[in-house]
Amino acid sequence: MKLAAAVVLILWVLVPSPSNGGPVEIPITRVVLFSSGVGYFEHNGPVEGNASCRLMFKIEQINDVLKSMVVMDPEGTVSGVRYASQEPLIRALRSFAIDLSGDPKIADLLRQLRGAEVTVEAPEKLTGKIISIETTPKEIVGPIRTILPETLLTLATARGIKSLSMSTVQSLTLTDEKLTGELNKALDLLIASHDTQRRAVDINFSGQGNRAIRIGYISETPIWKTSYRLEFRKGKEKKETGFIQGWAIVENISDNDWTQVNLALVSGRPISFIQDLYTPLYLPRPVVQPELYSSLRPQKYEEGLEAAPGISKEEMAAPREERSSRMDAMRKAAPMALAPAPFAQKEKLAGEVELARGVQSVATAAKMGELFHFTIGKPVDLPRRHSAMLPIINSTIQTEKVSIYNASILAKNPLNGAYLTNDTGLKMLGGPLTLFDGGMYAGDATIDNFSPKDKRLVSYAIDLDVTVDSTSQDTTRITALKIVQGVLQVKRLSTWTQKYAVKNKADEQRHVIIEHPFRPDRTLVEPAKFEEKTSALYRFRLPVKKDSTEELLAKEEKVTSEEIAILSGSTDSLIVYSKNEKITKKVRDALIEAIRIKQEMTGSQNKLASLTGQLESIKSGQDRLRKNIQTVARDSELGRRYLKKLSEEEDQIEQLNKVIQETRNKTEEQQRALANYLKNLDME
Repeated sequence: MKLAAAVVLILWVLVPSPSNGGPVEIPITRVVLFSSGVGYFEHNGPVEGNASCRLMFKIEQINDVLKSMVVMDPEGTVSGVRYASQEPLIRALRSFAIDLSGDPKIADLLRQLRGAEVTVEAPEKLTGKIISIETTPKEIVGPIRTILPETLLTLATARGIKSLSMSTVQSLTLTDEKLTGELNKALDLLIASHDTQRRAVDINFSGQGNRAIRIGYISETPIWKTSYRLEFRKGKEKKETGFIQGWAIVENISDNDWTQVNLALVSGRPISFIQDLYTPLYLPRPVVQPELYSSLRPQKYEEGLEAAPGISKEEMAAPREERSSRMDAMRKAAPMALAPAPFAQKEKLAGEVELARGVQSVATAAKMGELFHFTIGKPVDLPRRHSAMLPIINSTIQTEKVSIYNASILAKNPLNGAYLTNDTGLKMLGGPLTLFDGGMYAGDATIDNFSPKDKRLVSYAIDLDVTVDSTSQDTTRITALKIVQGVLQVKRLSTWTQKYAVKNKADEQRHVIIEHPFRPDRTLVEPAKFEEKTSALYRFRLPVKKDSTEELLAKEEKVTSEEIAILSGSTDSLIVYSKNEKITKKVRDALIEAIRIKQEMTGSQNKLASLTGQLESIKSGQDRLRKNIQTVARDSELGRRYLKKLSEEEDQIEQLNKVIQETRNKTEEQQRALANYLKNLDME
């Protein structure tokens, strides 16, 4: 059956109804569930002649159906697929000749029908064309004078113009069949709008005789899940092994029962999305007014871009056989073409009857591209709104018991665990794992997606027979000092040690897997080897015999460097470095000489700062004296005292300026001497 023979039409208009009566029921015969949350559903069945098939979908499924539906009638023709439009109800009702939008009253409807011919029973029978509908006041005779509105219908009849009150009209019939049809369509649309949950999709087929047709589509489904049971066993030569059962949990949330359905489960994450194809889209358009007398203006045109590549004439003219082969390739890649691949059940070990008794895997498995495909061997019956567990794995698996210690999880005890190596040949989807040991429940674990030949660690209980004492220590020391172009370079070595003391009180040897944090800025020194390494931790293996204690030392190092400019660095820190035991005599002597020059320069700088402070203090005092002189007579005794003191301070300022300049020159000279000394000073 070739996809090239299928014709898929999505029509927005009504197609003629098939000639063979009501729709035929085409059952679901195949379901493929993906772990990405979608499912492929396939209907197969016979039709005869011109036929119609109706499928019911939830509204939220329609977009997936319109995006993915494939219809195949290789011996006939698919004449159309039709469904109720998602056009807004108000807009759809306004498209009919009789507008039922807005809940119109009878008078409003008759105003829309002005000019139409109607037959009225009121109580005499009248046939005529509607001229008008008008409302007039009418006085009601009684004890109290009452005026009520009265609606009058005016008709042009063969006997002239007749007016009658709508209160006397018993029935009104449109004589125009076209208008009657429009009214019925609008009413049908209103009825259909009340079902807000489901929509019908009708697929029409044209042909002769009996033939088989196929309909397939993608729809959102619950993710199929897996759960596992693992039993520890002794294999050949008393080596540890395990037996694993895997169950698939599937759910039928559709409105259809699955009866004798071929079910397949795919482990993988194909990209899937939802696009709104159901809602009609309208693009707003501008309104352009005609410019009868506008003058034509000069136009400016931007430079054109390079032409975009398109489909060549040669490709359009490809032979039909070549195009058919391309369609065959598409068919082979489509879910319809998925076929079960043979799978060989692994040979069972002697005595493996406990967990496997009465249970056999009903699935065969095969790898299809990047996906792993489980095909359920027997047809499945699953009523709608029901779920089922189906065995998909029943095999031995390579197993090694270990104890797993991680200080951040439990400080004193490791966890019972196991290394699992997936030698089943199957890709196992992540899920919960229940473990049994010696015929008893041992604990629960979880595993992530588990590919063939992968090795995975699981834990399921606290190992109370093993205790761990973990102690840590860290140190930092200087390992080297050297001077390069006046810069003191210091190297430090930081060391972190973690000692794990493991005591085994069990009556058998334990293999303890110690998980130690991995830090990318540190280098592992001890142990020389590790069992495994992840992005976050190391795993070390430590065998511990029964009734004994073993230790494992994890040692890490980190080398850091620091550069200190001697010219601007702290003298105290330089003195500390000069006394370090790792410094060579040559570097120590050079550093001591630099410290001596720096201390002399520092002394000169301190002296200069002190002299500058004295000068500023005297100048501040002179400002105060000048203000005092202005307030007293210069020839007074107090004025003469102020003048004398001002003169003495002027002499002090002159002397201080001289000493400050000499000290500044000395400081600059010492700074140049230190810079020249350090300029080409390289030693280690």
